[in-house]
Amino acid sequence: MEQAPRDCPVEAAVSAAFGKWKPIIIHHLLDGPLRFGELRRDIGDVTQRSLTLQLRQLETDGLISREVFAEVPPKVVYSLTDFGRTLAPVIESMRVWGELLLERRA
Repeated sequence: MEQAPRDCPVEAAVSAAFGKWKPIIIHHLLDGPLRFGELRRDIGDVTQRSLTLQLRQLETDGLISREVFAEVPPKVVYSLTDFGRTLAPVIESMRVWGELLLERRA
């Protein structure tokens, strides 16, 4: 069972928005809403279970919304909430820093 973050704001942020897949999910959703299969395809190595768990946690923390359409087969679309969009500058900074890192490794 996961323990709730204490009063440390950095710990709270890491718990809600970071980990192996959460920043990557947020990065992809910055371009607009995506279905589960689109997210999984765009991310690549993530398992269905891991993606499902990460999406649930992001939804619980109010960073993404999940919209279910009454269709057959069911259509589910994930998008960033206004609160989730506040992470855009953080994710952009990570992207820029990641590019620098990749250049250094080349």
